[in-house]
Amino acid sequence: MAIVLRLPNQIPAVEMKADPCLKEAVTSFLHELADVRLASKHTVSAYRRDLSRFTEHCGEERVLKTITRMQVQDWLVHCHASGLAASTLARRLSAVSSFFDAAVHAGWCETNVAAGVRPPKQPKRLPRTLPPEQTQALMHQTDRASDCRDLALLAVMYGCGLRVSEVVGLNLHDIDMHQFELRVFGKGRKERIVPLPQGAIQYLQAYLAERIAPAEEQAVFLNKYSKRLSVRSVQRMLKDRALTTGADISVTPHRLRHSFATHLLAGGVDLRAIQELLGHASLATTERYTHLDITKLTEVYDQTHPRAKKRTG
Repeated sequence: MAIVLRLPNQIPAVEMKADPCLKEAVTSFLHELADVRLASKHTVSAYRRDLSRFTEHCGEERVLKTITRMQVQDWLVHCHASGLAASTLARRLSAVSSFFDAAVHAGWCETNVAAGVRPPKQPKRLPRTLPPEQTQALMHQTDRASDCRDLALLAVMYGCGLRVSEVVGLNLHDIDMHQFELRVFGKGRKERIVPLPQGAIQYLQAYLAERIAPAEEQAVFLNKYSKRLSVRSVQRMLKDRALTTGADISVTPHRLRHSFATHLLAGGVDLRAIQELLGHASLATTERYTHLDITKLTEVYDQTHPRAKKRTG
């Protein structure tokens, strides 16, 4: 007897055997992840890579329900022995656990054998940021042909704390110049509304006044071929701009996002408000910036306070 996994939104049903092998189950799970849960291409690609490695370790034709917790643990040990970072192991385990959750829900196995398996402990890392003078340096005008677009993109990305995927994903109808707001689609296509700072509005208006594209092209930020700008192009642009303006060449789109959050916190903005602006599902993610701010305050204290240094002699 076959089990039919019915997917909503008029997606054709995926027919599965009652006891699917690992490869079949993974293929079906990835299909559901992309077409039903509407996960981003980046997420689906990451899950595909991690589950492919797990499948290779266990054997593609292995019946799913015969896989044990011990095999999951052995796989993690094997990955750890190959020198992978704790963060990578945690991500791989998360992918396998999510897969088995879906498998249990579909009736392909009775339990999630990855549940409760602990990855190696990860060292706490604070997000790296740029000081305000570095973000200002990036906004200096250059003689680049794309300077008007680049300034608008940077002003929006930093001024609104957007992920690079969010800023390149913006469409014209996502901009509300009357309310000074942007509609942003974050991870999992989760929608949020963020305010547009006055400076970003001015740069954006200047860019849109000279933006030339076919009527059907709705992307806000375009490349020289009048097509949607790619994430990789933004990363390259940042590096090139840093070299031209004398800014920190280690700048990345995500460092700008971290800087946005840290600068808001330093300015007294409530942590809950920053969570909403960043689109974080959990406040714990946003709370990293409080640790960063305290670390910075401690550094300033040590450098400037007259009683911070021990007296000698």
